[in-house]
Amino acid sequence: MSQVYPLHGLLVGKKVPLGPSGQLSAIAKSLVFEPLRLSERGLEGDEQGDMVRHGGVEKALHHVPLQHYGCWEQRLGLPAKSLAAGAFGENISTRGLDESSVCVGDTWTLGSAVIQVSQGRQPCWKLNLRFSRADMARLLQESGWSGWYYRVLQPGVVAPQDELKLLHRPQPGWPIARLLRALHRDGLNHAELERMEALPELAPSWRAIARRRLELGAVEDFAPRLTTPSGL
Repeated sequence: MSQVYPLHGLLVGKKVPLGPSGQLSAIAKSLVFEPLRLSERGLEGDEQGDMVRHGGVEKALHHVPLQHYGCWEQRLGLPAKSLAAGAFGENISTRGLDESSVCVGDTWTLGSAVIQVSQGRQPCWKLNLRFSRADMARLLQESGWSGWYYRVLQPGVVAPQDELKLLHRPQPGWPIARLLRALHRDGLNHAELERMEALPELAPSWRAIARRRLELGAVEDFAPRLTTPSGL
C-alpha cells in the first residue's frame, strides 16, 4: 500500500540568542511559504547554532509529528494550541506519521529530492532554555516523542505544498520507537544492541553508541547532554 503524507509545514530557522546567557541557537523554526533548495546539508536558509551536535549530512532534516503538540500542551499544562510547529526545532511537520510507524532506512520523495530516515533524536539541554524548564530535554527523551532525522540521498527543490511519498522500506522491523527504546530504556540489551550495530541504514554515530555499550558493558551518562551547564 502506498504511503503519502502532505506536509503541514516546511520550516527553517536562523541563529538567535537563547536563554539568559544568550547562547546562539536556531532551535526555533518558522514556516516558509516558497520552494527551497534541499542539499545534503539541509534546507536553504536553515541554520544551526552548534554544528558539532546539530546538522550535518546524517541530520539534514528533522521531522516532528504535528499530533505530538496536543500531547505536550496537556503534559506541560499549556492552553490549547499555544505551541506552534517549529517549537522543537523541526524542519518538517506532518500529521499521521510517528515514531512507531517510521522506520530507519525509510526512503521518501519530497518534491524533487529523495531523503532517507537516518536516526532518531537525542535531545539536548538547549530545549531547557527554549521552554524555560530545567527538565524539558529529559521529558522529551522519556516521552519518545522526539521525532527523527533524514539524510539527503538526492538533492532537489521542496515546497510547502509537497507530499512525502514512501519509496522503499528496507528495515520494516526497526521503527524509530524501537531504536529509542534500545537507547533510552533498555540500554544494555546485548541482542538488541548487536542488531542495531548491524543496521547499514542507521547513522554511524548511533551504530557507534551500540558498539561502545557492547564493548564497555555500560550505558553512557545522559546528564551532560540533558542538563543545562552551570551559568547558562
